[in-house]
Amino acid sequence: MIVNSWNEGVGTLKKLGIIAAVLVVALGAAWMFRGPLALELIGLRTQMTMNIGPHQEITWQGGTWEREGERPPNIVLILADDLGWNDLTINGGVAGGTVPTPHIDSIAKDGAFFRNGHSAFGTCAPSRAALMSGRYPTRFGFEFTPTPPGMMSLMSMLTGAGDANAPPLHFQPAEDNDMTYESMGMPSSEFTLAEALKEQGYYTAHIGKWHLGRSPEFLPTAQGFDDSLLMASGLYLREDDPNGVLSKQEFDGIDRFLWKALTWAASFNGGEPFEPGGYLTDYYTEEALNVIEANKDRPFFLYLAHWAPHTPLQATKEDYDALSHIELHRERVYAAMIRSLDRGVGQVMDKLKELGLEENTLVIFTSDNGGAGYIGIPGVNAPYRGYKITFFEGGIHVPYFMKWPAKIAPGTVSDVAVHHFDIWATAAAAGGARSTNPVDGVNLLPWAQGSNAPEASPHEALFWRADSTQVAKTADWKFIRDGRQEKVWLFDMKSDPTEQKNVADTHPAVVAEMETRLDAWNAAQSEPLWPSQLASPQRIDNEGHIPWQEGEEYIYSPN
Repeated sequence: MIVNSWNEGVGTLKKLGIIAAVLVVALGAAWMFRGPLALELIGLRTQMTMNIGPHQEITWQGGTWEREGERPPNIVLILADDLGWNDLTINGGVAGGTVPTPHIDSIAKDGAFFRNGHSAFGTCAPSRAALMSGRYPTRFGFEFTPTPPGMMSLMSMLTGAGDANAPPLHFQPAEDNDMTYESMGMPSSEFTLAEALKEQGYYTAHIGKWHLGRSPEFLPTAQGFDDSLLMASGLYLREDDPNGVLSKQEFDGIDRFLWKALTWAASFNGGEPFEPGGYLTDYYTEEALNVIEANKDRPFFLYLAHWAPHTPLQATKEDYDALSHIELHRERVYAAMIRSLDRGVGQVMDKLKELGLEENTLVIFTSDNGGAGYIGIPGVNAPYRGYKITFFEGGIHVPYFMKWPAKIAPGTVSDVAVHHFDIWATAAAAGGARSTNPVDGVNLLPWAQGSNAPEASPHEALFWRADSTQVAKTADWKFIRDGRQEKVWLFDMKSDPTEQKNVADTHPAVVAEMETRLDAWNAAQSEPLWPSQLASPQRIDNEGHIPWQEGEEYIYSPN
């Protein structure tokens, strides 16, 4: 769900084992002592296990295209983290649309805007598994986000689960899981997009977040990437950096945990952690420009997996100062983070143009899931209902843009329902690649190029599953069932795309049909590779800073 990285890919199994062991001790002590001491133990764990070296200059591989025939397009996949639908001005914009995002918006305006784009999951790791594999993550057991033992218990305690109106939590006994945190990764049997494109002569580079396993066999360089600049931990700057502005949410256990558990670190190709070369979003952008420069003479696949605007909320003073009109401090910091993300996307687009690569480069932009409600900022997913960690539209309806000037006309708009795994199929088709596994995704280029009838959908139905919380969606209906509450929702997506009115009671035949669809789909999925630790009630209508209201609607979601 959120621990993607305090030590992702630190470099050796020994070091990873120490990290896990110390964390277990810290979390155990947390239950004994609770409160501030628990957080101090987590901070001590970070200090003990991460020996962060000074900044290192990176040398990216370079080369030339030596195969016969026409050079295939470059492919740039830019993934934001927890970016809300309403965070971009093309969809409304953060802070009432007063924080322009012209560069991200330009990918949609100058290419194809899939207005009904969906993430593969309501949280980060399974979505990334779908992006890299082209398949439902549940097809190969990647159903739950990897988290260290006891982490969910600690975070729920820090959140103040004693709220009288809060529904109960459901914990999975620790003894039911014999897998280590490090061994929770995407199986090597999955044929990644990087592996597929590499077979076609592409240079492949990863920058930023990964969250698909921390043991050496799961790292990007073991999954098809020639080079990988990994987010070894997730502070954007040192906490005391004078050029940074931060916002801490005391009402949120996730936020309190992250500020103690994270530090400022990167690693390259599985090496030792070192200090990044500046504010994390800007640093990733700078290195993306270096990748493009070094590989301008051959086809490349760049997976630029930004951390922004995921918590902890931390911006540069320059971006923060530029937004003095925003009164709510945490919203101003959040908006400043989006400002830097948009600027970075613009720099990548400018670099492609400068080097004469723009015409034959497929650029894809999306977010791993919807915006988080626990940050306490209203409207991040407006007009959609729900937040990250849920399968309501606010959790899975995401920006989904493609630009390829040689093949896609500007201003193309499509309203067909599409999914993260379609990015695999689309990029592979553009690069002439195929999968060794059956894929669930569909090549979207015919829709992006306007050669398919607007009403022709690439998918008859789409599905999501997180334990007993499951979803089936067609062009007309969306069905959600929560087994823990024994509750179902049915929404008429034609008349009610923002899921305001549950019509399950008045359409029993549709409910039965959707349950049949779900059961058939479930039969083709795999059992989870590891169990969830916690199923928690997730709010649908209220942000995290608002106390639970009596009778408030919610849905259970596992980590």
